[in-house]
Amino acid sequence: MPNVKLTKRVIDSAKAGTKDTILWDTDLKGFGCKITPAGHKVYFCYYRTKGGQQRRPKIGDHGVLTCEEAREVAKRWLAEAGIGGDPGGSLQAQKTQITFDAFADQYLEQHARTKKKASSVAADERNLNNHIRPMFGKLPIAAIGRMDVVCFHQKMKGKPGAANRCLALLSKMFNLAELWGFRPDNSNPCRHVSKYPERKLERYLTKEEFKGLGAQLQEKKLEKGMGPIIAAIIELLIFTGCRRDEILTLKWDDVSCNDRCLYLKDSKTGAKIVHLNSLALDVLQGLKLTQDNPFVFPGEKPGQHFAGIEKAWQRLRKKINLSDVRLHDLRHSFASVAASSGINLPMIGALLGHREVSTTQRYAHLSADPLRQANEEIGKKIAKAMRKK
Repeated sequence: MPNVKLTKRVIDSAKAGTKDTILWDTDLKGFGCKITPAGHKVYFCYYRTKGGQQRRPKIGDHGVLTCEEAREVAKRWLAEAGIGGDPGGSLQAQKTQITFDAFADQYLEQHARTKKKASSVAADERNLNNHIRPMFGKLPIAAIGRMDVVCFHQKMKGKPGAANRCLALLSKMFNLAELWGFRPDNSNPCRHVSKYPERKLERYLTKEEFKGLGAQLQEKKLEKGMGPIIAAIIELLIFTGCRRDEILTLKWDDVSCNDRCLYLKDSKTGAKIVHLNSLALDVLQGLKLTQDNPFVFPGEKPGQHFAGIEKAWQRLRKKINLSDVRLHDLRHSFASVAASSGINLPMIGALLGHREVSTTQRYAHLSADPLRQANEEIGKKIAKAMRKK
């Protein structure tokens, strides 16, 4: 731990090591700069309280504060400590008094909006505003305990899916509260709170249902206005197995008819390639490019994509008695047809863009259907041979 007069030049030239490096100032005892292995440089002040406790509160980051500005703060803190004060303890006490509402705002600004997709940020905001803030908003973040979380989770037992998503969000937020110094380490109150079991909704279209849907889509294509666009969106969902938003936000720059592929720059699982069969390709080639709108399915407002597919689907499915079928079930149906056709699970996972093998495993029972059929045929042939005289 070298001692040197701390200056901008000295700190700028200091190199990071394999562990934290501490530079102590020779002009002001207790004033220092820590350099992490990642190269992060932080000014701090070291002193002992009247009761003998060691303190090393952070003053600020190098670059945000100049060396001289940090030294002036250190002088004030050391002077306060010299007369029995505890500036570092006061800062910590102020942090722990922050309310959940204030912390939630900080979480959204410093974490969610910088590290999550826009759709995930919107989901966090809905869960916070509709469920979490009404329960915890006015409480100090440091005062929320496990029983508070248990009671909150139990109040939402009628909505197990929403309850589990809120629990996961809270757990992440409390982990960050520890990281940012608003709660002690290892104090996450969500720990040991068990999630509710959820029933996965999986609905596959039958051959007859596909037939009825196909007839309805043909009628939709003949309608004026947005009818043909709605039909094309649904057909593309059926023939690609894509997620709804992957198709709604699809841009012409993402489409390569020559390669027969969609090159999606972003999706739920990151960038991915969607291979187009001839039917999906026909749908795309039947669409017209809209001037001044990059989206394959343009909305009514300039520069925006079509946004009314959910309401359109609800009206359409009601006409053909498919009221329990969601748009996402078209993706499940694509996978179920693949599985029952004998296509192996890794291939199905690749077609759907699954990142985890376990996600595709839900179709394992369907992939066994061709094997059962083959096994049945073999058994019948053997039995027939055994009965011959």
